[in-house]
Amino acid sequence: MLSGPSASTTVSAEELLERFLTSSLRQRRSLLPQLEARSDELRPLLIDCLAHLDANGDDWAAGALIHLLLGQPDALAGDFLSRYPQGWLALGSAQGIDHQPLQSALMAKSFEEADRLTSAILRQLAGPAAEQRGYVYFSEVASIGAVDLESLDRLWICYSLGRFGFSVQGRLLRSVGGRWPLLWPKLGWKTGGAWTRYPTGFSWTLEAPEGHLPLVNQLRGVRLMDALLSHPALQQRIPR
Repeated sequence: MLSGPSASTTVSAEELLERFLTSSLRQRRSLLPQLEARSDELRPLLIDCLAHLDANGDDWAAGALIHLLLGQPDALAGDFLSRYPQGWLALGSAQGIDHQPLQSALMAKSFEEADRLTSAILRQLAGPAAEQRGYVYFSEVASIGAVDLESLDRLWICYSLGRFGFSVQGRLLRSVGGRWPLLWPKLGWKTGGAWTRYPTGFSWTLEAPEGHLPLVNQLRGVRLMDALLSHPALQQRIPR
């Protein structure tokens, strides 16, 4: 007996896109393979679609559509990049941080580069002493402006299908009752009691464990990570 047409081809590209944008998070994830399969039909619709989405939030649906749009280096991708030379997501900074390089890396799924840029931005936010020594002291985190940490977190959330970001790590820490030894394996930062070797041991793709990125150096203990995830700006963003 012949089966009927698949669900992905019984609706128009416009209907599939609308369904994706209005579905629950779980339903969205199940629709991602259909979006990929019909990318040739969907890509011409995406620039106009993105113009109507909220660039001041962090909805990862927009990031998924941008990844789809930039998946081919053609005129459509070029048109999008020319319209949004600083990146699609609207970002703020109390310290004059230029987030364009980080946003460009995340839009291109260059997650290893994005992680390095995030570390550099954190050092810049922490001040000249942190930049000179090459790492941030936990005591310097409290002075970092809320808007800057929010911008970093929003970037990672938007361009990772909601899988990466400081607030994701904070949610996972909360899920294990604040027990750090249980968090590290969950993030993929520790396996069998040994710290994951940087950079080759880490996964720089969306298939990495949830909360895998961005990285924070744990060799000096948990105090920096604790200070970051305890920052009021991030506490407000961690789902309860």
